[in-house]
Amino acid sequence: MNAANPSVSTTSDVVVSARNLRKAYKNKVALDDTAFDIPTGRIVGLIGPNGAGKTTALKAMLGLIPFEGRMSVLGRDPRTERDELMQEVCFIADVAVLPRWIRVEEAIEFVAGVHPRFDRARCQRFLAGTQLKPRMRVRELSKGMIVQLHLALVMAIDARLLVLDEPTLGLDILYRKQFYQRLLEDYFDENKTILITTHQVEEVEHILTDVMFIRDGKIVLNSEMDAVGERFTEVLVNADQADNARALKPLDERSLPFGKTVMLFDGVPRGQLTQLGETRTPGLADLFVATMKGTYA
Repeated sequence: MNAANPSVSTTSDVVVSARNLRKAYKNKVALDDTAFDIPTGRIVGLIGPNGAGKTTALKAMLGLIPFEGRMSVLGRDPRTERDELMQEVCFIADVAVLPRWIRVEEAIEFVAGVHPRFDRARCQRFLAGTQLKPRMRVRELSKGMIVQLHLALVMAIDARLLVLDEPTLGLDILYRKQFYQRLLEDYFDENKTILITTHQVEEVEHILTDVMFIRDGKIVLNSEMDAVGERFTEVLVNADQADNARALKPLDERSLPFGKTVMLFDGVPRGQLTQLGETRTPGLADLFVATMKGTYA
């Protein structure tokens, strides 16, 4: 669906549709005429630096803050239908912050009590493959075991939309990778949509189907991951071709040792760029850095 469409979609193939979102705090505009769609059955990365508007956008979706503009989440307005909406949404922020005093069995009881779509049997099946015991307290668990507990709780909720806000802060790289891999293998299907906000681009790149970059409250890139590889090309430019390469107006360039230069191009046919040097598909992290410091949208 085209984000330029002025109407807010409520069709079944779009989970979230936003138009002209604006949210201003005392000294900052957090969302500035923001517009986007999130289709059903996708894993979407909302990526931006600290203060770009990621968490504000999530809070708007979840009905946690007032905002200007129009938004539909699962066909509902989060400002007026939040109670009904949250029966089909699961929101997780930072898996490392479970209360240290809580026991495994108490965490299960709590989630079962607050979320109507929690499947206790599914949670227990997942825990059966771990070393977690019902009477263990969080303070007794390793970081890896805390990840396993969070995964068990999350994956037992049959939510149509799972929202993860910087979910792996405080965890080392091994457990961050484990979290995302298990999420992909044991939770996701074509009936569920996952929205992840993060600034740790490399860690989610391999599981995303779509990506949105947000900068200063505006969506500056909104694309399927497959289309990113078709649209953007990185070139290791030969020294004698530098002037010719710059004439094609690269989105970004950076210097490497031994006089090498890497330039990033948007929409230039790859066949034309092969004359300038070695071409490759850019990593999402490099594209993110170029977008954040660039002027294009």
